[in-house]
Amino acid sequence: MTTKKCSLCGAVFLCGSHHQQPCWCTNYPAIMPITDGQDCRCPACLTVGVQEKINDYIQKNPMPTAVPEQYRNTKLIEHIDYYIENGNWVFTAWFHCKRGSCCGNACRHCPYGHENVR
Repeated sequence: MTTKKCSLCGAVFLCGSHHQQPCWCTNYPAIMPITDGQDCRCPACLTVGVQEKINDYIQKNPMPTAVPEQYRNTKLIEHIDYYIENGNWVFTAWFHCKRGSCCGNACRHCPYGHENVR
């Protein structure tokens, strides 16, 4: 692991990109463009940036829209795919868009209008 300083907030964090295993940030959806002159972001700043890009994507693409493969991440990430409320996992609209259809469970953030709920 390499110690890095966040290019936005200045927080110090560990980066694993210089080793044989991928860094923690590769678990995030690749929805954030890399900008010139900007280095790595800490987990908090990267989460906020990815959330903003996801919200932009969802607003610009009418629902229901399947999320393109290049934006899909395989591991669930708290505050991106879900959040915890009163000990329960609440899945985000982004998670449901990655699924591609309504699961029928009357989820709070269902972007499909609960079309499969009985």
